[in-house]
Amino acid sequence: MENKIPVLDRRPVVLGVTGGIAAYKAADLASRLVQAGAALEVVMTPAAAEFVRPLTFQALTHRPVAIEMFSLLQDREIGHVALGQRAALMIVAPATANTLARLACGLADNLLVTTALACRGPLLVAPAMESGMWHHPATRANLETLTRRGAFVVGPEKGRLASGASGEGRMAEPETILDAACWVLGRSGPLAGKKVVVTAGGTREPIDPVRFIGNPSSGKMGFALARAARDRGAEVTLIHGPVALRPPYGVACHAVATAAQMQEAVLAAAAEADVLLMAAAVADYRPRAAAAQKIKKEAEAARLELVRTEDILACVAARRRSGEAGPAVVVGFAAETEELLRHAREKLEKKGLDLIVANDVSAAESGFEAETNRVVILDPRGGVESLPLLPKREVAEAVLDRILPLLAAR
Repeated sequence: MENKIPVLDRRPVVLGVTGGIAAYKAADLASRLVQAGAALEVVMTPAAAEFVRPLTFQALTHRPVAIEMFSLLQDREIGHVALGQRAALMIVAPATANTLARLACGLADNLLVTTALACRGPLLVAPAMESGMWHHPATRANLETLTRRGAFVVGPEKGRLASGASGEGRMAEPETILDAACWVLGRSGPLAGKKVVVTAGGTREPIDPVRFIGNPSSGKMGFALARAARDRGAEVTLIHGPVALRPPYGVACHAVATAAQMQEAVLAAAAEADVLLMAAAVADYRPRAAAAQKIKKEAEAARLELVRTEDILACVAARRRSGEAGPAVVVGFAAETEELLRHAREKLEKKGLDLIVANDVSAAESGFEAETNRVVILDPRGGVESLPLLPKREVAEAVLDRILPLLAAR
């Protein structure tokens, strides 16, 4: 299945690679950008070519790599002007201290910085250098100058550096830079100015300090929804249970554990939200009382008394009916193992939802931990739309497509 990302698909992007050891990661970034659908051009400094051969990037992009300052494109266009004018976004990764200084000063002494000067799209830099260089006042001042002019900075991260030491200065991982690029390009999308709250993952209801009642929800569907909403310009709050997923760049993440904690976070965030997407697999029951100490294995059988947790969507619905502040559009998710449409329709009507997205989690390809999903979208007017098996990112895009007209009508 394709890995295309709508906000990047067919968008002209320039990747500038400078002379640092992290240049090897730029090849991975280039591959990810191409797979996402970007029309990618690579510009390298001569120093970068000492670390990674231009042929590597040419093989990944199927495009010639620009290095020489006075090279022409198609034998007729001025290279740096053409690249800069075409670019919807320019990424510099890695961005060495030397290149950051050149960019801040507006120098034009190599093809990369000259292209940046000619670029009318946003600039995203991913710094990479030794910790001492990163924390030097000159570097900090150069970054401040660039951000004041509108540039965006992703990273650096803490970790092992080229010197063998550990500290801050490691280039952000390619997947993080790709995520940041989506955020930068999506800022003026159709959801710009809107607040979207997304829930994801399962909850854990403690039995004792080392045991809990939970479910295998991975949170992948909710995280895909958060990215899709962010890529359309929304201000996104992601409230999630325990997951093993990388936080989406540009999204405010709020980690919770129990259903009660999720309810508190959702009700607080939803009060000012335009859209609520409840993709989390919230526990319906919890132990009446959690043991203070680990329960010892003594008896052959043990009893566990369960009580209902608060229904978060029912609380949101009650607020909406009473006229309190709340989201204009509320979308629920129904994970079922039998009679999918009947159970989903009941939930849709009972909780006053604007849409419900239902899937059969007993099927391996659309279960909790799968990368794909096969869903049915139901609306209050009796509409039923079945989507084919799709990657969860594409399911998220399809759900957002159906939310836009609902939001406009409200």
